[in-house]
Amino acid sequence: MDYTIGVDVGGTFTDVVLGGTSGAVAVAKCLSTHYDPIAGIVAGVTRALGDRDPAQVRRVVHATTLATNAVLERKGVRVAFVTTQGFRAAVPLGRYARVEEDRYDLRFSPPPPPVAAGDCFEVVERVSARGAVLTPLDLDSVRRAAAAITARGITSAAVCLLHAYANPAHERQVAELLRESIPDVVTSSEIWPEIREYERATTTIMSAYIGPLMASYLSQLRERLAEIGIRAPVHVMESSGGVISAELAARRAVATIESGPAAGVLAAAGTGFPDVISFDMGGTTAKACVVRGGAPEITNEFHVGGKGSFGGRRAGTGVPIKTPAIDLAEVGAGGGSVAWLDAAGALRVGPHSAGSSPGPACYGLGGSEPTVTDANLVLGYLSSASLPLTPDLAAKALDRLASPLGGSREEAAYAVHEIVCASMASAVHVVTVQRGIDPRGFALVAFGGAGPMHAARVAERFGIGTVVVPAHCGVASAAGLLTGALSTDRVLSRLDAPDPSAVFTALTADAAADLGVSPSDPGVLVSRSVDVRFKGQSHDLTVEWTPSHEVLASRFFARYEEVYGIAQRGEIELVSYRIRLTAPTTPPDADSTAPPGTPPATPTAPDASAPVSRPSPGPEDTTPSSDPHQHFGAGAAGGGTAEPGATRAAVGSGTAPSGAARDGAAAAVPRGRRVYFPEAGGYADVPVHTRDTMAGAPLPGPAIIEDAESTIVVPPGWTATLAETRAVHLTRSTTCQTS
Repeated sequence: MDYTIGVDVGGTFTDVVLGGTSGAVAVAKCLSTHYDPIAGIVAGVTRALGDRDPAQVRRVVHATTLATNAVLERKGVRVAFVTTQGFRAAVPLGRYARVEEDRYDLRFSPPPPPVAAGDCFEVVERVSARGAVLTPLDLDSVRRAAAAITARGITSAAVCLLHAYANPAHERQVAELLRESIPDVVTSSEIWPEIREYERATTTIMSAYIGPLMASYLSQLRERLAEIGIRAPVHVMESSGGVISAELAARRAVATIESGPAAGVLAAAGTGFPDVISFDMGGTTAKACVVRGGAPEITNEFHVGGKGSFGGRRAGTGVPIKTPAIDLAEVGAGGGSVAWLDAAGALRVGPHSAGSSPGPACYGLGGSEPTVTDANLVLGYLSSASLPLTPDLAAKALDRLASPLGGSREEAAYAVHEIVCASMASAVHVVTVQRGIDPRGFALVAFGGAGPMHAARVAERFGIGTVVVPAHCGVASAAGLLTGALSTDRVLSRLDAPDPSAVFTALTADAAADLGVSPSDPGVLVSRSVDVRFKGQSHDLTVEWTPSHEVLASRFFARYEEVYGIAQRGEIELVSYRIRLTAPTTPPDADSTAPPGTPPATPTAPDASAPVSRPSPGPEDTTPSSDPHQHFGAGAAGGGTAEPGATRAAVGSGTAPSGAARDGAAAAVPRGRRVYFPEAGGYADVPVHTRDTMAGAPLPGPAIIEDAESTIVVPPGWTATLAETRAVHLTRSTTCQTS
């Protein structure tokens, strides 16, 4: 049997999902190892493999926050910026939009630019917006710049010449000379040749900034996987939801900045509902995205490292990146988010997180600050799993809040729960209400280690009546990686292009070369779109391509009205041309004897109704440990010290494995425990089920459903049912719906 492995490295947890050609699945979840992310990956992969032959792994698909963290923490390599004479100040000057907390700050200082003014260099040349050479390239000016860069000890350079999208010849010459003395050189025409000078420059700079880190990381990952017998190709999820080779990810590292969140959205899109809101809550952050017609919303520009604005990222507060990305809003709210009191004594939650080290207080790994996970443990929403949780430590942490707030421990815990739900609801608001979308017609798909605990409460705030919790919800992002197709995007700005078909043909050829396929190969799909604007305006909208000018104009008019709410007509012009090329992978059984390194096989999508293969239990499953490689099944929602009567199916725990009931084995008997619900007047005895024990009749709330990787909270007024796909559907009584 051939296997594919999906690996998602988050801020708190590293998730691994093993998919096979028969649909069998094994999962593993462990604390992320920030000092060496690959250590956590190897530990999780080894755990998921169990006693399987690693040589049978044909593909490893990876979602990583490496690029994002490098930008946010400013830990990339030092970059030299090379541009056209007269424009070296464009990046240092930049632009910055003051958000609410900055607006009246008399001592406000904008953040530092991505490249210091002293590291910006000019070369003599000039090209017009339509590609005509106005000033020939002065090669001596390039040599002088190269010498100055080398003298500064800079080893990475970003070249972005004026209007290089229209004519890249000068950029290529500059890069050729720079590479004689500078190891890493990238050009805007290679990375993203699209109109708008500042955005194109920052996109190129960010690729040079994180590219060497990504190349080194992926090289080490392949070596460490080879040490445990896995020599399969490594693929990386890019921001738009496609999968690219590790080699291409190293060359176009900027395309991986939103790698991790994209995988989870793909999992939400595959739940069978056409219109959903993806809600992913892990240990550090929560993300929301709209999926309409089974396809997630895509944006062609996003900002990284900026300040939040009600769950989103305010344009102008971070570094603009001009590559396609799944359009989502993110907030610093997760299971590890720390609850604290501000100077006025008001309770706040996040954005600071306890992360994986020291983690929430209840983990017993040295953390003492109260977190969302500690609050949920005090409320009874969490119970046991293979990572021991200590209720006494959680209670002690919450008492630090309760005393100054003048309330009980339980009231303080529920206040933390409510505040973090409100914070996450702001992300949903950004991608729905703020964009003119009524969320009440959508289903909320909840996943991540902590998402299913909070999903119903978030849904209530918008009048959403359906919540879907898919199978393997705690590792849904890693599972989503298994469904990612090999694909890549290309763009080219060409004002008044006389032959658009020639532009599309060239873009398709370049994209096919990126993936190592031919456009004429069976199964290769190419989607084409174009950026259109009213003549005389500066902003454009992307619409599906058609050679008919009249049809293209009508599509643009409709899209314009949808975005701006104004029905307008006028002369249009085409600005940029885009293609997305998707290539099939080798059929699973096409060549079972192929050696490692050949094109990988794509396993069939994991069958959620099939039994889950669990690794054999080990001593770490039951023994408290401070080992950073500790594995457990509950993620941010993870359990620990068992309460009387509570049951939980945990990875490697050997208790109530998923699918046992369907295999004829005796299902675990549902038990109960005391859980806090304000509607019930406080703590109440509620049933605690697994997916196996709830099969059959609907389960009315209040109730708890414990997963191997997460916990589903069913509040009063909600009813849970188990679907054929093993997803849990929560529906809210119509009498309880908000208007």
